Amino acid sequence: MRQETADDMIKEAAKDAAKESESATEPQSRFRLQDYALILKPRVMSLVVFTAFVGLLLAPGTVDPKTGFIAIVCIALGAGASGAINMWYDQDIDIVMRRTMNRPIPAGRMNPREALMFGVLLSVGSVAIMYWLVNVPAAVLLAVTILYYVFIYTMWLKRRTSQNIVIGGAAGAFPPMIGWTAVTGDIGLGSIALFAIIFLWTPPHSWALALFRRGDYEAAGVPMMPVVAGETETKRQILIYTALLVPATLAPVFVGVSGVLYGVVATILGVEFLRRCWRLWKDEGVGMAKPLFLFSILYLFLIFVALIIDRAFLIPIL
Repeated sequence: MRQETADDMIKEAAKDAAKESESATEPQSRFRLQDYALILKPRVMSLVVFTAFVGLLLAPGTVDPKTGFIAIVCIALGAGASGAINMWYDQDIDIVMRRTMNRPIPAGRMNPREALMFGVLLSVGSVAIMYWLVNVPAAVLLAVTILYYVFIYTMWLKRRTSQNIVIGGAAGAFPPMIGWTAVTGDIGLGSIALFAIIFLWTPPHSWALALFRRGDYEAAGVPMMPVVAGETETKRQILIYTALLVPATLAPVFVGVSGVLYGVVATILGVEFLRRCWRLWKDEGVGMAKPLFLFSILYLFLIFVALIIDRAFLIPIL
C-alpha cells in the first residue's frame, strides 16, 4: 500500500510539473510570435498594404484576384522585411529612444542576428515570388524599394542629414506604384501621381512627430530637422511641403485616374491640413505638433479612401 501511495504521489507530481511547464511555455510562445510580428513594423505595413491596394485598384486593365492577392502579400512581406532589417541596424539608437526602447531587440527579447536573417529571408522570398507569380517589373520595383529603404535611408541618410526623411521618403512612396505595375507591367502617370502624394506627405508627417519627440532624436544623435535646424525652421519646412502637397493631390484628377468627387474631397482635406500647419507655424511652442501628426495619418488615409470611392463613381473633369 505504501509503495502504491508513493507511486501515485510521484505520478501526480509529474502531472503537475507537466502542466506548469505547458502553462509557462504557451505564453512564452505567444510572446515570441508577437515579437516576430512587431519587428515587421505592422503599423507601417498596414499603410503600405493599403496604398499598394489602391494603386492596384486604380491601374488600367484587370488582374485576376489570385495574382492581385499575391502581389499585395509580397508587398507586405517586403515592407515587413525592410522593417526587420531596420530594427537590426538601429538597435543602438532604439535602446536610447523612449518611443522604441521596448522593441524586441533593444528590450532583449530577440537576438539581433535572428531579426536580420528573418528580414533577409522575407526580402528574398517576397521578390522571388513577385517575379515568378506576378511580373518582372513589379518584382524589380519591390527589390528597389527594399534596397532603397535599407541602404539609402537606414544605413546612409538617417544618421547623416536632416534631409533624411525627404530623400528617404521615396521608399514609402513606392508601394502604390508597385501595386499599379503588378496590373499593367509598367509605370504610368497615374502611379507617379500616387507616388508624389506620399513623397510630399512624408516630410510634414515625420517632422511633426520629430517636433514633439525632439528629445528622443537628440539623445540618439539622429539629425532630424528640429534637432539640427530648430523648431522655427522645421515649422516653416512643414508649411512649405504641405503647400506643395495639396496641389499634388489633385494630380490624379488631371491624369485621368480620378474625377470630380475625389478632387472636391482632396481640396477640402488639403485646406484643413494647411490650416493646421498654419496654426503650428503661429504657435510659439510645439503644442500643435502632435495633433498635426495624428491628423496627417488620417489625412493620407482619407485621400486614398476618396480615390477608391471615386473609382466607383468616376465623374471626369470636362
